[in-house]
Amino acid sequence: MAISLKSAEFLLRSRMADAEAGDVEALFELGVTYSTGRGGTDVDLIEAHKWFNLAALNGCTRGQQCRAEISVEMTAREIAEAQRQARAWLAIAGRGAGQRYAA
Repeated sequence: MAISLKSAEFLLRSRMADAEAGDVEALFELGVTYSTGRGGTDVDLIEAHKWFNLAALNGCTRGQQCRAEISVEMTAREIAEAQRQARAWLAIAGRGAGQRYAA
């Protein structure tokens, strides 16, 4: 059974809130969502790379692997943009690069 658009939007907002609260699994799941188009979300490799990168920064080896896998499909400019967005998210979330979230 397909997820309704409203349910998909709620799930995405919920995972974003979890990520902001420090849930590393939520960071990884957001990467999966954007890399696969899960739940009707548009595939966005820049956004996916950003979330996988944030998960990887917090010790998630699956995030490291997925970031590497999608990087081969991206240009250097796209990767740089994803990294810029990850740094901006860290600044907004009030966390420095390399600062781990509570699991």
